[in-house]
Amino acid sequence: MSMLFLLRIPKLSWQFSMWKTFYVKPNEIGILYHRSDFKKILQPGTYTYFGQHWQVKTYDLNQPEAKIDNLELLLRNNSSELQQYLLVVRTAFNQTALVRIGQNWVSVLPNQLRAFWRGFLEVESHLFNLNESLELPADFVQQIRGSTLYGIKKFQISESEIGLLYVQNNFVRSLSPGEYAFWAVDRDVTVRNLSRIVPNPGFPSEDVLIDRHPEFVAAYCEIVQLQNQQVAIVRDRGKVISILPPSSRKLFWQGVEVEVIEISTDAKLPANLVTELVLNAPEVVRNFLHIREVPTQHIGLLYINQEFQTLLQPGIHAWWIFGRSWQTEAIDLRLQTMEVSGQDILSKDKVPLRLNLTAGFRIVDPLKAKNSLSDVAAFLYKELQFALRAAVGERTLDALLEDKGAIDRSVAEYIRQKTADYGIEFDSVGVKDIILPGEIKTILSKVVEAEKAAQANVVRRREETAATRSMLNTAKVMEDNPVALRLKELEVLERIAEKIDRIQVNGSLDSILTELIRINRP
Repeated sequence: MSMLFLLRIPKLSWQFSMWKTFYVKPNEIGILYHRSDFKKILQPGTYTYFGQHWQVKTYDLNQPEAKIDNLELLLRNNSSELQQYLLVVRTAFNQTALVRIGQNWVSVLPNQLRAFWRGFLEVESHLFNLNESLELPADFVQQIRGSTLYGIKKFQISESEIGLLYVQNNFVRSLSPGEYAFWAVDRDVTVRNLSRIVPNPGFPSEDVLIDRHPEFVAAYCEIVQLQNQQVAIVRDRGKVISILPPSSRKLFWQGVEVEVIEISTDAKLPANLVTELVLNAPEVVRNFLHIREVPTQHIGLLYINQEFQTLLQPGIHAWWIFGRSWQTEAIDLRLQTMEVSGQDILSKDKVPLRLNLTAGFRIVDPLKAKNSLSDVAAFLYKELQFALRAAVGERTLDALLEDKGAIDRSVAEYIRQKTADYGIEFDSVGVKDIILPGEIKTILSKVVEAEKAAQANVVRRREETAATRSMLNTAKVMEDNPVALRLKELEVLERIAEKIDRIQVNGSLDSILTELIRINRP
């Protein structure tokens, strides 16, 4: 009996080893395979099957996408059963899809097969045909607002902007303020935001917009297109915002004011535009203008293409620069001063002198002076030098010192003759300084000193002679007139008394005077 029992134990062990038990957790789902062949979907629970070739693959439902091996093959043979548990999304080459899994979204790109488990979370899918439109409908844009989805670009256009949609750098259409989302899978999608506040925001590829998209230009823009002799001033709410040169075209938002000016005959700006563009406009406007301010007491010369045109009165003048060469110059009509300083010149008797000359002149014919002389100041300086050298070189030092005005007259006569044909008038010419060398100064000082000493000696002798003659006459008068002699004595006594602090008198005044006079007589 014991022997039979031992023989049955291996048989029971073999029978038990032929059964397989599988456990599918509550948050899982399983797929049952037998010899790699799909059999069925297993819900959470415990399952036991007889045989060695059974296997179960479980999938965590917290990961909603079903990443099943050989999904294509399984769907081909078991589509009806799998569709009960799976949301299958299949996209063609021109399709994309959005899958909502609970509150989350997943994007599916073209040529993809993807599956998502049903039941654990609510799932739904939406297919999009890229050939029809790359733009997502507005309700989807709102739903995916907080999601970052591969293959989708989102854009925001504020209320002060307008958007330009470009696909593969080609303009498609304009976008009004709002939120937008586009599929950008196999092509580049961009949106360029343009401010509606700025009248000329810098439209990208303006010529392409004008030529290829007239509907956009007509709906939103003002186009300015000029001929080769026209200039345009563009204003926004009365303020100049742009100057357009000839043969140009440019886009602005609708609402700007455009003034087209013909410059074929007269390129000068009227007074109102000078005030607006020159005095008040920004610097960029001035790049299109040639501006000349002629001060008071001046006259202006205008040259166009190197040819003289007209004289300009004091004030601000401006011209459009296009197509012409402009040159203007302001000439001072007031009396001007020229200094010719430090001129070293030999006099006729070979004495080296240094002279400083000043001259006052005015330009009376600006056109003649400008057309005849390339440099008025240089010409006048050179001629004054020549005149001064000629006037000094033909006179001796004594002659120069005796008559300094001769140099002024000679130089004035010379320079007036030289400048009469150039429209220049000299008012005054004069030598300020004649500087002698040190040795000549010393010699002249000695000569002057000797002359003055001799003159002083002559004067002294003349005065002595006159004094002696006066004394002789006085003596003759006193000799014949005792009273006069007495008066003279009193005068002398007075002079003596002025130098004496105290006088003591003994006796009568008459005896004192008599004795004093007697003492002083020889």
